[in-house]
Amino acid sequence: MSVVPADVLAGTPAAQGGAGETPPAELGPRARLWPSLAAVYRAQLSRARVARIPLLFVATFQSVGIMIMLRGVVGGGKEAHSVVAGAAIVVVAFVALNLLAQYFGQLRAGGGLDHYATLPVPPAAVVLGAAAAYASFTVPGTLVTAVFGCVLFGLPLGNLWVLVAVIPLAGAALSGLGAAFGLLAPRPELATLLGQLGMSAALLLGVLPPERMPQPVRFLRDLLPSTYGVEAYARTFDARPDWTLVGVDMAVCAAVGVVSLAVATWAYRRAAVR
Repeated sequence: MSVVPADVLAGTPAAQGGAGETPPAELGPRARLWPSLAAVYRAQLSRARVARIPLLFVATFQSVGIMIMLRGVVGGGKEAHSVVAGAAIVVVAFVALNLLAQYFGQLRAGGGLDHYATLPVPPAAVVLGAAAAYASFTVPGTLVTAVFGCVLFGLPLGNLWVLVAVIPLAGAALSGLGAAFGLLAPRPELATLLGQLGMSAALLLGVLPPERMPQPVRFLRDLLPSTYGVEAYARTFDARPDWTLVGVDMAVCAAVGVVSLAVATWAYRRAAVR
């Protein structure tokens, strides 16, 4: 009996996985960020449309009610500017911060992150797509609140276009914060609590005129991401708006949004591997 060298056997089909077997196919490359983000955004938008629209009416009604209540206390001037701008941004806080914290908290508790982990999409696309979808729901309510507030307090409507920039910037900052709350909280109930506390802080510190706040509370107000969106919009009610300061407030809001969304992406990776 002849002996077959080992190097010959190594090249036979049996040594390469068996006769008739094909080698495993190579995995395709991971999807790119922007196409993945667009896909997640469309999916989240269609999923949340029916469930979140009633809550958007609640957020709008809440902000309108606050302005009506403060109308008897605040006459006009700078205080009216703060009330109207703050009430408009509260709609953003209610949806982008509060509801997004609840969504990611329930997603983590129910094992929904496992589904996203099996998809070949970057973690940033999941966080940004969900945040963008929830922030999109704030646009109608914010505009309605702003128009109603301007009419109620006799403020000009000429610079309403500034909200086109303020809404996505404030929405990004608050959405990242809300997603981080939901992903880092050990239980969905705690995520809901954190979202509610964040929304309450945006309500109290954003709507009430800062001139009437004590200095320690003003310091806490400066730490809130939505404050800079409120200040940017409130400055446009001046007879001669200082557009440089408006731009600075927007830049700060954008920087906070980048940081908060980066933290939310890190929290998503951390929660998905567990």
